Amino acid sequence: MPVDHSPAPPRRADAERNRDKILAAARSAFAESESEVSMAEISRRAGVGMATLYRNFPGRRELLEDLFAGEVDALCTAAGRDGGTPGAALMAWLRRFADFATTKHHVATELLAHADGDRVFGESRARVLAAGRPLLAAAQHTREVRDDLTLEQVLDLIVAVARIRGGASYTEPILRTALDGLTRRSPG
Repeated sequence: MPVDHSPAPPRRADAERNRDKILAAARSAFAESESEVSMAEISRRAGVGMATLYRNFPGRRELLEDLFAGEVDALCTAAGRDGGTPGAALMAWLRRFADFATTKHHVATELLAHADGDRVFGESRARVLAAGRPLLAAAQHTREVRDDLTLEQVLDLIVAVARIRGGASYTEPILRTALDGLTRRSPG
């Protein structure tokens, strides 16, 4: 079933604050935990009652989808920010994507269990690719980045690194090596 993207009626300021608190609490709880986080725990962390939580998010699936969509929105918005040279802008965005891929693993796993993951991830992937393609094209045009890889291949490489167990101190040198491999080297 497609998601309704029509504008919602405006919320009261206190209702919007409660929604923001719930999303912030959920974002924090999922980032800290490797196990499933209960709706009651999210309610407690947000400082709102269960009725307020369920008024904003009728079920776990809706909360997970909104949480994931918000993170995808932030990632896509970041693609439009200037990072200096086209190559530097691309690398900054790819690092943000790597952080997204690493920290959203738990939410993505739960989304697969509680929602139509293919639909959610397909729509999100299409949005991320649309946001990142101009960055890659610009960096390839200026010859700062190799031109023999597509954005899909680059993002798949980053996702593969994000799935490696071992924590940031272990995976950071691997990610750095992967990203270094994208840049063009001057001959000789």
